[in-house]
Amino acid sequence: MYLTSCSRLAQPSKSSVALPESGESMYAAARVEVEADRKKEKVDETERMAREKKNTHEKEQIRKVVMGKRKRNEDELGMEEKQMIAEKEKEEKVKKGNGGGILTTKLFSELYISELTAKAIREMNYSHLTEIQARSIPHLMLGNDVLGSAKTGSGKTLAFLIPAIELLHKASFMPRNGTGVIVVCPTRELAMQLLKGINLLVATPGRLLDHLRNTRSFNYKRLQCLIIDEADRILEQNFEEDMKQIFKRLPQDRQTVLFSATQNQKVVEFANFTFGQNEERQKKLVYVGVDDSKLKPTVEGLQQGYCVIPSEKRFLVLYAFLRRMQLRKEDLKGVMISMGNRSSRSGLVHSSNF
Repeated sequence: MYLTSCSRLAQPSKSSVALPESGESMYAAARVEVEADRKKEKVDETERMAREKKNTHEKEQIRKVVMGKRKRNEDELGMEEKQMIAEKEKEEKVKKGNGGGILTTKLFSELYISELTAKAIREMNYSHLTEIQARSIPHLMLGNDVLGSAKTGSGKTLAFLIPAIELLHKASFMPRNGTGVIVVCPTRELAMQLLKGINLLVATPGRLLDHLRNTRSFNYKRLQCLIIDEADRILEQNFEEDMKQIFKRLPQDRQTVLFSATQNQKVVEFANFTFGQNEERQKKLVYVGVDDSKLKPTVEGLQQGYCVIPSEKRFLVLYAFLRRMQLRKEDLKGVMISMGNRSSRSGLVHSSNF
């Protein structure tokens, strides 16, 4: 047998050979993979939560921006609404005029009066009642006796005139029924502010007493209401005795109304005589006092003045006054001018009104 020598000795292989793994090693590998998957899931969950938090924050920021814009819009609308209300109140105040705060929120349109009376009030551009009107008209409409106290210029005339007209309207007073309402004023200038007619008579105490005594055709047997306006001035002019004589001649079953700008002891005594004692009264007596604690007998918005001039120049001064008011474009509807001649001997005043 022929043998050949080997030129190279056999060397062990350097490449690794995969050997069959045991069960424990396979379990360990599986645990590693599970832990890796868990870590990956945890990272993914953290990233997901971070994304959701970021999205929520972005949404919250967007919501805040939207709400901020909405709030600004609401604030702007609120400011506009407030400005509109303020402008409306300012316009309403201008419509009411400078009444020194005597006007109330109550409207003439809320009164239960006839359409003819309501139409006349609208034509005079009256909308809101003054305080004396709002507090006295309801009682007068019910037929109660009223003792009212309010400053000059507070609207007392309309306070008693509206119920008086409504009284005649509801009673269907006709000329043949005679005089249903008598209004007593201290001077002719006040009387000329009111309506005069057969059913509604306006007179000074002296002239009324003269008619009661001497005018046979004067029919006052169905008198419904006696109104005494400016009672304090009536007493100042010494008409108290005339008024007592008037009371004796008029029907007792009537409504009696007494208004005065001031309430002094003399007015109180006159009121007690006018309305009688509690047991003597046939109707309920209601006292309506406005601004009793204030000393001024005139409302803040009313301007008054006078000038002493020679009689022959009074119309010249009147013309100059009216001309000045016209140039200033001031409303002359609320202006009353009275002229008088005073006799140094008799002390009498002869008045003219415009």
